[in-house]
Amino acid sequence: MRSSDAAVIELLRVEDALGIGALAAGLGVTATAVRQRLDRLMRSGLVERVTVAKPRGRPSHAYSLTATGHRIGGDNFKDLALVLWREIRGIRNSEVRSGLISRIGTALADSCQDRVTGTAPGERLESVAEMLRERNISCSVEQGLLPVLTSRSCPYPDLAEEDRGICAAERLMLQKLVGSPVRLADCRLDGQSVCRFVAGETPTGTCTSES
Repeated sequence: MRSSDAAVIELLRVEDALGIGALAAGLGVTATAVRQRLDRLMRSGLVERVTVAKPRGRPSHAYSLTATGHRIGGDNFKDLALVLWREIRGIRNSEVRSGLISRIGTALADSCQDRVTGTAPGERLESVAEMLRERNISCSVEQGLLPVLTSRSCPYPDLAEEDRGICAAERLMLQKLVGSPVRLADCRLDGQSVCRFVAGETPTGTCTSES
């Protein structure tokens, strides 16, 4: 997000519904500049235009944050995730810990199951890769004898550095989304340049421990 757009969001967070003139005065810019920023923010689903009725004359328009806009700036899930993961790692009972990791992988898959298309493992793996790329995770799929997902950036880098268990959760997520066994063949935590997930094989191998 541009810093100029962020300034609009912060002003609307304090004042709520404002018109073009009030926004221009509050930001110290021209009305044209305000309209350009509002157009971008409305296209992004962060700001909406509302009609303000007047006792006399024609109704005017004001601009307000959407529910998504209100959430901007309050996304501190990274810190929470690290704390929760450390608590899971601290569970001494290996069966309980493994069960929690399995449930996390399943929950991650359930959250995006409806976005994965295709019937064959290779098709579904490519669909998963497309979804990951939308989240700025660099990856690709090779359709060989067995489909292979190559990930060049970790979705959970801080968690992975603390505990390999997150790799197990990611493998379980992919396994459920693809609908066939998935094996983590290569892992950056073992010094490899990328992580490679092979679909259609028994999930045994490097970095797949769920205990």
